[in-house]
Amino acid sequence: MSHGIEIHPRHEAFAEGVRALSGLPSSVISDVMGRLVGTTGLHPVNRSTVSVCGNAFTVRVRAGDNLLIHKALDMLMPGDVLVVDGEGDVSRALVGEIMMTSARTRGAVAFVMDGAVRDVDAFETHQFPCWARGVNLRGPYKDGPGSINVTINVGGMQVNPGDIIVGDADGLVAVSPAQALEIARLSHDKVAHEQATIAEILNGTYSSAWVDAALKAKGV
Repeated sequence: MSHGIEIHPRHEAFAEGVRALSGLPSSVISDVMGRLVGTTGLHPVNRSTVSVCGNAFTVRVRAGDNLLIHKALDMLMPGDVLVVDGEGDVSRALVGEIMMTSARTRGAVAFVMDGAVRDVDAFETHQFPCWARGVNLRGPYKDGPGSINVTINVGGMQVNPGDIIVGDADGLVAVSPAQALEIARLSHDKVAHEQATIAEILNGTYSSAWVDAALKAKGV
């Protein structure tokens, strides 16, 4: 470490976990993880529906500074989701079209920025998924400090290097590779249960008796 700068080697990707979690709703994954996992305050930049699943490449930067993000771009591999803890600051954009283009050419699949972005039309034009806390046309500084491939926090959610990131129109969740296959199994079961419930509502056989039972248990 020098002058507050840390650059650690990338973590090995877990392709099987990515395949298992791909296409599952972020809300369902959060539910089966105890409803305690997931971002708040980060929203899709893209106007059209976006969905992504990939490996977290993490960066922590000083508010309004993207020096270490530029270094991270040189280290990205296909399937990576660049996840940046920008201290939640939205006074300056951390990334824009040029950096997005660089990431795309390296095979990255999405940006997650706990900070601001700009050139939002370009993200939509190129269908490159991006979640951010805000939008700001002002450009960033490039002085550091910062860290690459360390544990960070984005939108109130802890993300470790190599975690599997699932993102869609509702938000983002991070899943440890060690838990990915079990979480995927539980999520598929929950999706099937929710689809059955919707079918019951549509055909008139759904019972909401559990509501009165829950109220009765509370003395109502």
